[in-house]
Amino acid sequence: MMKRILFFLLIIFSQIIYAQIIRKYSNEFLNIGAGARGLAMGGAVVSNQDDVYSPMWNPAGLIKIDRDWQMAAMHAEYFESIAKYDYIAYAKPLDYGNGVFAISLVRLGVDNILNTTQLIDPEGNIDYDKISSFSTSDYAALFSYAFHPNGNQKLDVGATAKVVYRNVGKFASGYGFGFDIGAVYHTDTDWNYGFMLRDATTTVNFWTINQKELSAVVNGEEFNPAPTDKMEITMPKLNLGVSKTFEFNRDLKLLPEAGVNIDFAKTAALVSTDFASITPYVGGELIFQDMIFVRLGLNRFQSLTDIEDLKRKVSFQPSAGIGIKYKGLTLDYAITNSGIGGSNFYSNFFSLKLDMQGFRN
Repeated sequence: MMKRILFFLLIIFSQIIYAQIIRKYSNEFLNIGAGARGLAMGGAVVSNQDDVYSPMWNPAGLIKIDRDWQMAAMHAEYFESIAKYDYIAYAKPLDYGNGVFAISLVRLGVDNILNTTQLIDPEGNIDYDKISSFSTSDYAALFSYAFHPNGNQKLDVGATAKVVYRNVGKFASGYGFGFDIGAVYHTDTDWNYGFMLRDATTTVNFWTINQKELSAVVNGEEFNPAPTDKMEITMPKLNLGVSKTFEFNRDLKLLPEAGVNIDFAKTAALVSTDFASITPYVGGELIFQDMIFVRLGLNRFQSLTDIEDLKRKVSFQPSAGIGIKYKGLTLDYAITNSGIGGSNFYSNFFSLKLDMQGFRN
C-alpha cells in the first residue's frame, strides 16, 4: 500500500515541473456538480451523497446502491440560457457483492458565439459580412467504482476515471484524462466523514490548435497567435466534509454537513496562501417522511475588493431547493447564485432519479 502511495505522489510532483502549463481553472465544468440535491445544499454532500449522483461529489457513495440499478438525468441553463449543462448517469451493483459500477456523461455547451477573427481584412478594411458564429462544448465520460475494502462496512472507498473532450469551434480541440478518489468513514455514533480528492494524479489535457482559423493578419501584424503550450494540467482539489442525521421524530429528520474545499493554488478564498486556498461550506436537508425534502446551502466564500469603495468584503454563493420522492422516482429542484462577485444572476437546476429498488419493494 505504501509503495502505491509513493508512486502516485511521484506522478503528482513530476507534473509540477511543468508549472508554466498548470491552469487554476482547467476543466472547471467538472466542478459544477450534478443532481439538484447536492447543488441546493451548496455541495455539502461529500460525506452523505449515496446514489447515482455520487461520481460528481464522492464516488465512494455509490456503494450504498446495494440491490438494484439507478439512473439519473439533470439539465440546467446559465446566464439566461447562454450556457447549457447536462448530466446523465447509470449505476448498478455488481454480482456477489463486488462493489458498484457507474458511468456518467457530462456536457457544458455555449452556442452562437460571434467569431470576429475575419472582421478586418489584411488591408485593415472592416467587413461585417465576415462575422460568423461558433459553438464551444466540454464533454466528459466518467467511469466509477466503489467498494468496501476487506469487507469493512464502516469504510466506503471509490474511484473515478475521467476522459475529457473539449472543443472550441473550428479553432481548437483537446483530449484529457484523470482520476478522482474518495472515501467515507462511518462511526459507531452515526457520524460520517467524507474525503474527495479531485484530479488525484493531476488531469492532463492535450490541445490541437488550428492556427489558420485562429489567427488574423492586419497590416502585416498577426493577431491571435497560437498558444505556445499545447498541454495543460489541472492540479488536485481536496474536499472534506462531516455529516450526521438527527431524528426529531418518526417523520422528521435533519441532515446537515459542513466542510472545506481546498485548492492547491492561490485564489480569492478566505484563507489563501501560495501553497493552498481553503474555502468553507455548509448545507443541510430537512426530510419529512422520506418523501419531501427542503434544502439550503452556502459555499464559495471569497474575499473580494469592492470596485466602488475599494474595501475588502466577503462574498458567498447561497443555494436552496426542494425534492419530492414517490417510490423509486425522485424529482429535485435547486436554485443557486452564479457566484460572480455580487451579481444577481441565478441558475435553476432540475434533476430526475430513477431507483428500481423503490419500485420492486
